[in-house]
Amino acid sequence: MRNPEKILVIQTAFLGDVVLSLPIVQVLKKRFMNAKVDFMCIPATSKLLEGNQYISEVIIYDKRNSAQRFRGMFDIAKRLKKENYNIVISPHRSYRTSIIVRLIKPDLSIGFNISGLSFLYSERVEYLQYEHEIIRNLSLLTPLNIFIDDIVKPELFPSQVHKRKVDEIFLIHELSYIDKIVAVAPGSAWFTKRYPREKFLNILKKLSDDGIKTVLVGGSDDTELKNYFDMWKPERTINLIGELSILETTELLKRCSILLTNDSAPLHIANSVGTDVIALFGATIPQFGFYPYGDNDFIFETNGLKCRPCSLHGGNVCKIKTFDCMNKIDELKIYFKIKEKLAGLD
Repeated sequence: MRNPEKILVIQTAFLGDVVLSLPIVQVLKKRFMNAKVDFMCIPATSKLLEGNQYISEVIIYDKRNSAQRFRGMFDIAKRLKKENYNIVISPHRSYRTSIIVRLIKPDLSIGFNISGLSFLYSERVEYLQYEHEIIRNLSLLTPLNIFIDDIVKPELFPSQVHKRKVDEIFLIHELSYIDKIVAVAPGSAWFTKRYPREKFLNILKKLSDDGIKTVLVGGSDDTELKNYFDMWKPERTINLIGELSILETTELLKRCSILLTNDSAPLHIANSVGTDVIALFGATIPQFGFYPYGDNDFIFETNGLKCRPCSLHGGNVCKIKTFDCMNKIDELKIYFKIKEKLAGLD
């Protein structure tokens, strides 16, 4: 298809998945400059796409509203069908998405061969199991004769309003642009992907004792973590969990020297803005394709465990009740790695 007029990309999974799907949009818009490229996501991730220069329209699909679970699926498909999309591409692999795509009836639909009900797509692309997720997603463009084997960095667009909010935080907390600030993201949607909060706290205390300023970031769902760190955080730690929007967090991470994070969305946001990442992998493994890709990034994990990985996305309990994958990662080693990386910035 040489000159499509309307293209839709669908990713209704988590925030990190949306970040890693954005290179599809970027490449499409650069290849088909006159095409209208829309993006469908869930309400919780839509704020990430504010001001995105590659996206014509953000379409919000509230799939988690139980009252609309099935009716909503048909309603959104009915709405999208009226748009007469030439191409629909879905890195999201759920059966529900496959049904929606089929109901839209685009000229061309592209999904992964392992997607639920994948036969509903007109083109099915092999899921490259051990490639980075960005490269996997970009492989969905091969039916359009677009071949990209390298990572394309996602682009995010904090506005002047978002930047002023971070300016205010710097002013209130006496942060300087020359400070080596360490951001810490202790949360995750899944328990088995969370490094123990007590170990995070030990790291924060040691960094504070060294005079290093740290900022805690996280979403509004991380209330328990926010309350814990409000109670125990050391002097030089600023707790911003639940206080910033996604794009405010993006701007903040851009101004930090390092992000210490679990295998979660802040990892991918930090990569997108060029901040060095130290990532902690527990129940999941980097080989799943969600690893940090910066030249100076570093991964901590516990190798040699028969139980690991225990799932693709993590879970809410450790199945063998030891949580060795995280508990055996030594916080002192993480602390020394942070110090080493900060020293390298001199």
